[in-house]
Amino acid sequence: MLVLLCLLSALASAGERPLELVTLQYPPYQYQDGAEVSGVAVDIVREAFRRMGRPVHISIYPWGRSLAMAESGQADAIFTLYKTPEREARLDYSRQVLMPQEVSLFVLRDSLIRFDGRLSQLAGYRFGVVRAVSYGAIFDAAARQGGIRIAETAASGEQNMEKLLARRFDILISNRLGARDIIRRQHAEALVRELKPPVEQIPSYIAFARKPELAGMRDRFDAALETMKRDGSYGRLVSPAAP
Repeated sequence: MLVLLCLLSALASAGERPLELVTLQYPPYQYQDGAEVSGVAVDIVREAFRRMGRPVHISIYPWGRSLAMAESGQADAIFTLYKTPEREARLDYSRQVLMPQEVSLFVLRDSLIRFDGRLSQLAGYRFGVVRAVSYGAIFDAAARQGGIRIAETAASGEQNMEKLLARRFDILISNRLGARDIIRRQHAEALVRELKPPVEQIPSYIAFARKPELAGMRDRFDAALETMKRDGSYGRLVSPAAP
């Protein structure tokens, strides 16, 4: 019976077009590896859709373009996405958390800047960010209200790190693991340090375009991801990226 169900699922999926998923270059969660897209979040997403019997195609673009593609319906879904009221109005977010993330601040090793968890104490410094990226409710609100000064906007995390190293601004904000991966690849371990504590711990999600043909897709994905968390496969996929 199980073999028959698997065969029927395979036959059903064979006639379906792959869902077009978009994301950004953000190791170790998702990144271009030659002709392939790899990363811990990619592995989780692919496994969930495999259990759903639905083929997917994943592409990496600059974050602003990926977000616009998902919101316009040009792409079917986007990950790994933080929640904001504006995005929730345009996209259908999973209820299950795809990846928990931690947002931290980074400065040059010789910087005298200290941080006690209050962004208000950093009002006099210049920040660097990546275009169209949300850094969580706390930082986004401080930036929107003018409590901190955004001095530079980069197209990618790598470019943002290069600007910090060139002293174009004072403080870089980033997903913690993403920044650590960039620091490692740019051989900048001796040049950059992380400020403690982190700004915020933030869940990230997959979100689907609001298209009629995707009705019910979010619920199916949630069910698959919840099963992965219960059976231990999610934990095994996440563990290599754990701090």
